[in-house]
Amino acid sequence: MCCFPIIFNHHFEIKEIDIMANELMNRFDLDPFFDRMAHRFFSPSDFDKDYANFGNLKTDINETDKDYSLKIDVPGVDKNNIHLNYQDGVLSININQEHTSEQKDENGKVIASERSHGVMSRSYQLPAVDRDNISAHIDNGVLEITLPKVTESDDQTGNIDIE
Repeated sequence: MCCFPIIFNHHFEIKEIDIMANELMNRFDLDPFFDRMAHRFFSPSDFDKDYANFGNLKTDINETDKDYSLKIDVPGVDKNNIHLNYQDGVLSININQEHTSEQKDENGKVIASERSHGVMSRSYQLPAVDRDNISAHIDNGVLEITLPKVTESDDQTGNIDIE
């Protein structure tokens, strides 16, 4: 049985605390002021809806004999805010996104303004890639990157013979 101290060294079971919390919250259920306030406080803003998945780069990776193909979800991100780098067998993606949102009343007066800044990065280990022929483009919020593989004769890695 799990117990933890509350005020004045009394011990209550978690079930008792849940009952007390529910009774307290039920007192506000019938009050429209508290209902509206709680709804506005806990409901997502327009910004939250747009950027709920920011920082979570959902990725599909396909590998063929000739190349690697990545499709990464980047909805609402401008291509100028994405930096791609391939070095030492690792593809790195860095996104630096800013967002400003304003709500105005019927007279054009600003009644709410939100600003946010998010940074996201992710790396993928993709060895033996022809760095000079990597291509990338964005289509409908999906970043598509194609990384051609180098042939064995072009591969810059291997054993070194000692003379």
